[in-house]
Amino acid sequence: MKQFVISFFIFFSFYGVLIAQDIQEKDRTMPKYVFEANKVFYSGNYFLALSKCESAYKRLGTKGTIREKGAMAFNIAESNRYLSRYEEANKWYGVCIELKYFERVPEVYFYKGNMLKMIGDFPSALKVYEFYKKIAPKSMFKEVEDAIASLQKYKDFSSDESRILVKCETKINSNKYDMAPSFADKKSKVIYFATSRDESFGSARDLIIGHKFMDIFMATYDEKGNPSDVKSIDTKGIINTSQSEGSVCFDSKRKTMYFTRCPNPSKVSLGCDIWKVDVNGEEFENPTKLVLKTADSISVGHPCITEDGNMLIFASDMMMNSKGEKSYGGKDLWYVLYDKKNKVWESEPHNMGSEINTFSDELFPSISPTGDLYFASNGHIGIGGLDIFVAQRDGVENKWNNIKNMGYPINSIGNDYGICIIDSKTGFFTSERKTSSSNEYTADIWSYSVPPNLFDLKVVVYEAGNKTKKIEGAKVEVVVSDGTKWEGITSDKGKEKGKTEKWIEKKDKSRYILVEKSYTLKASKQGYYEDKRGAKFSTIGLDQSQSFLIEMTLLPIAEIRPPEVRYPLDQWTFINDASCMSNDSLQYLFQLLDENQNITIDLYSHTDARDTEIHNQALSENRSKAVYNFLVDKGIDPRRIKPIGKGESDPAKFILENGEEVILKEDYINQFKVSDKLKFEQLHQLNRRTTVKITSTDFDQNTALPADPSWRNYITPLPR
Repeated sequence: MKQFVISFFIFFSFYGVLIAQDIQEKDRTMPKYVFEANKVFYSGNYFLALSKCESAYKRLGTKGTIREKGAMAFNIAESNRYLSRYEEANKWYGVCIELKYFERVPEVYFYKGNMLKMIGDFPSALKVYEFYKKIAPKSMFKEVEDAIASLQKYKDFSSDESRILVKCETKINSNKYDMAPSFADKKSKVIYFATSRDESFGSARDLIIGHKFMDIFMATYDEKGNPSDVKSIDTKGIINTSQSEGSVCFDSKRKTMYFTRCPNPSKVSLGCDIWKVDVNGEEFENPTKLVLKTADSISVGHPCITEDGNMLIFASDMMMNSKGEKSYGGKDLWYVLYDKKNKVWESEPHNMGSEINTFSDELFPSISPTGDLYFASNGHIGIGGLDIFVAQRDGVENKWNNIKNMGYPINSIGNDYGICIIDSKTGFFTSERKTSSSNEYTADIWSYSVPPNLFDLKVVVYEAGNKTKKIEGAKVEVVVSDGTKWEGITSDKGKEKGKTEKWIEKKDKSRYILVEKSYTLKASKQGYYEDKRGAKFSTIGLDQSQSFLIEMTLLPIAEIRPPEVRYPLDQWTFINDASCMSNDSLQYLFQLLDENQNITIDLYSHTDARDTEIHNQALSENRSKAVYNFLVDKGIDPRRIKPIGKGESDPAKFILENGEEVILKEDYINQFKVSDKLKFEQLHQLNRRTTVKITSTDFDQNTALPADPSWRNYITPLPR
């Protein structure tokens, strides 16, 4: 393990060390150019090694053994992989397989599968992984199973609808590495980030990646989200030096800054360290290295501090602490606690535990404003290489649960890491995905945002109990919980009859319906009772956009004729057969009363004129009581209903085909008794009707007078 760079740890792989040792034993017989290429590769200088190894591979030609050519092809593939050149790496792992180098290193198949996944060729990656399962050592079985699972995970994530929008921050990114953003101010307008751009300190190049050594730069964002003033945070050599610096965090008061510093490749025995510096305005003072490790070769970095200020979390390759607490494998997240008495961080790191750490790598921890822990991992099942995960803290100790993959589109098939959270809807992160302007898997800073929920409103007003009768010209008033209000009129145009216009945007482009508000609606129109109950809806707690359609009713100040109710001749029981389902019609009255708990009604029943007036009066009263009993038995308060029999005294009105209105008196109907018996019976049936008149809209169950108990009882026998 040699070097901890800002984007991720680069170490010799286990198999690489074995191969290196094997080569060193044979270095007396191998060609000098092969030995030199291997030497550069195993020093970790992958940018330089790539050209050296490619040249050596060509020179081997037909002279070199298959094993020598396979080893050199493997070096080329690995160099490309470390430099995020995944298409080239995939090609050279294929060369290794052609040269049967998998007999020496079976993991060639696994690495090739990884590259295929990184370039988005999932079907081919699955085939390679499945083949590797047949030859993989037991120690790799779980890793390949997780890799296969990640293919499905990506399909699941990418198929899910996500409202998250991601954007490459091209105005601050360079054509080199830009990564690990963090906020330097409490308003989250100034970000610090690590970069290997050409403007970085000094002239030396990092031979691992071929760029300048990383420095910490800054960018300031305005209220519209536009960045400016992109520059180095330090030109005095206090923070930015000839070494690599990055991965910044601050204490809660922004008075102390912590950052990672990694030695350049010439100092191969030294690992990275976490430093702190006092912040005095735009000046940095008193840089101090934290004592967090037991050996210089160990790397520690990527610091973050919990919101309570008591825990410093960081990434490290340490295998165990001084008390024997072991790593779970790869790079783990560790932490130290703050000694409030002595005002220093403890020097004994503790592992974050198996809930967070895996056999692979966990890196780039950060803390959100709500105290959640974000980190990157390629050990938890994810989409690509490194994925960003979030965990919730349980209490004030090192207890974390509900670990969740951030999903697509924040995570991609490339490496994604180094997130910093503004709030629940916005933030920045690092991604190595391709962009429309770049075909390279280069680390860039991206932003993400969740668009605000958008709501709109339409109201339809119809006559109480009759949804088919839309009311045009009704006024609808909307009152918001913040005291604002507006009104509209229901339309009479085409399909929009009875509906208000769709309330979306005001003239100033602001929305009518806002998030986290409640709304009360009232409808009114002349000729209808006042709408005292109204309607309500709310956007409080809603996490998705929505179109609201609110239906409201108005009660006409007039008699209401419900759908038809029929009775057998000279009876008051209801007809319920194919000719007339009276109970369905009576349900209309029940719904009218049930939906309008404040109204009282007079209930009228009428008969035709084909009997004596005394008989018909009693018959109409019984029929009215039958409806009354139906409603009371359904649960309507009997004090809200008064049954009245009208006998034959109030014949119905009828509109002829020519538009003339006639009253269906007995002498009018009798003219059809012989000439049109069907019409004769139909006109008599129109007189046998039930009507309703609303008598009040302010029923109060606490003050209402008792109902007449006789209304339950029928008159029998009917008088003649």
